[in-house]
Amino acid sequence: MNGFEAQLPQTLQTAVDACLARAAAENWPQRLWDADASLWTGGDEAKWVGWLAAGLGKQVDFAALKALGERARGHKDVVLLGMGGSSLGPEVLSEIIDAAPGSPTVHALDSTDPGQVSTIAGKIDPKEALFLVASKSGSTMEPELLRAYFWDLAGEDGSRFVAVTDPGSKLEKLAKEHRYSAIFLGDPAIGGRYSVLSVFGMVPAAMMGIDVEAFFARIAPMAAACGGDVAPADNPGVKLGAIMGEAAVSGRDKLTIMTSPSLEPIGAWLEQLLAESTGKQGKGIVPVDVEPLVPAEDYGTDRLFALLTLDGDDDAEVVKQADALVAAGQPVVRITLASKDLIGQEFFRWEIGTAIAGAVIGIDPFDQPDVEDAKIKTRELIDAYESSGSLAPETPFHEDATLAFSAPGDHTFAATDPVEILRDHFASATAGDYVGFLVYLERNAEHEAIVSRMRKAVVEAKAVATIAGFGPRFLHSTGQAYKGGPKSGVFLEITRTPDPDVAIPGRKASFGIVQLAQARGDLDVLASRGQRTLRVHLKDGNLAALETLIEDALAD
Repeated sequence: MNGFEAQLPQTLQTAVDACLARAAAENWPQRLWDADASLWTGGDEAKWVGWLAAGLGKQVDFAALKALGERARGHKDVVLLGMGGSSLGPEVLSEIIDAAPGSPTVHALDSTDPGQVSTIAGKIDPKEALFLVASKSGSTMEPELLRAYFWDLAGEDGSRFVAVTDPGSKLEKLAKEHRYSAIFLGDPAIGGRYSVLSVFGMVPAAMMGIDVEAFFARIAPMAAACGGDVAPADNPGVKLGAIMGEAAVSGRDKLTIMTSPSLEPIGAWLEQLLAESTGKQGKGIVPVDVEPLVPAEDYGTDRLFALLTLDGDDDAEVVKQADALVAAGQPVVRITLASKDLIGQEFFRWEIGTAIAGAVIGIDPFDQPDVEDAKIKTRELIDAYESSGSLAPETPFHEDATLAFSAPGDHTFAATDPVEILRDHFASATAGDYVGFLVYLERNAEHEAIVSRMRKAVVEAKAVATIAGFGPRFLHSTGQAYKGGPKSGVFLEITRTPDPDVAIPGRKASFGIVQLAQARGDLDVLASRGQRTLRVHLKDGNLAALETLIEDALAD
């Protein structure tokens, strides 16, 4: 079984020990497995624990998945069209565990960015590839728009389409009408972010040639160790949850994920699981993924660090960082995997841990009350565009030849120089806050590298945590915590007018228009929730030029 070690400062260790004693006295492990809603808020939590059975392999038909995998052999590519829980788990599997020989590569597309759509379309032969449309509700906007685009591109050939959805959904009906080659139905008692071990994760796993039955056999030791009859102090999931929960309520609410290189993709899945599950009612855990490392003394006292390493991986740098953090009095949890195919154990451990952390924090870890607001704002803007042919106008408070600044919310900016505007915005970030870069550009290596450097500059200058998300992907992931979690965010949203754009069959609005509407709707909701917001629109799409402005703004 995967290894686990916690190195905690004494004050946090004392709180965790007390929490585990309380969990033992109140029988938390068994109450979790019994779906006892009183473990959380006494609401409808009992309706959302189907993921426990999924972790035992009881939510999938191994024979049907094996047959699907055999049908997929010989194809070069599978394009997965989904958002959030429907795409992040499969993306982790496809990036950590290579496709079996002769099986297709899975490309997870979870963006309306025209550049990203074009990049995926350019990687495949649309007349040969397979397409997997994944949506629990069957009515999520992004998968539906992507489905329409690739359905047209693939020549409306239903024999190369597969659907994964919940029973009775709009997608199930459509898949039958279009004669999809297969339809896999999920369990309505499993929320999207807990669905990786259900058909939503295992259908793409089977298509890339993973032996799903063997995959669950490797999860079994962790599932048993996290069972309802295992004492909290010996239960790896409950212990992790107690640490995360007690850290959050003590002010260490930024869980910073560090990994050895091969395990880096799991951070994106952990982001959604933690943020969407715990970030609500002004509370919760803000996950910090792929943040550049800085000296241990540059971190504040608002963090818990989680290090995941793989035996044989080049982990010297992150292990050295973890050692320095412990020496500096920071709390560090270390998890070690002997092989990549044990990643399923971590899916289950962290699901248990997140549910337990919700009990410690005192929230329902299965709802997402703030996600819908941004969707509503976006729909309003897009519906207006479909009627009028234009987005509702907006007036920047500063504009020049290359960029424009807008700021919904209470804060006003007196400066008219871009560097001073950015300096004013970042100046509001103080100890316990975090700075967020919300980037509505293509998620590619060049942009990721620039964003990484901007984050490092903020950490070094302000000693605060940083997050980054590419939109609209993060809206179905960390967006819940940014809107419903702690009001400690300082957000810089970055947009541009896409050129070239990509049309959507049957729609006036293009992918670029949809993405801009999502950005505007999201920022309006963030501002309405009391977060500090600033939007910079790059007229020429030059992210590197913005990096220079930010460096100048953060300079002493």
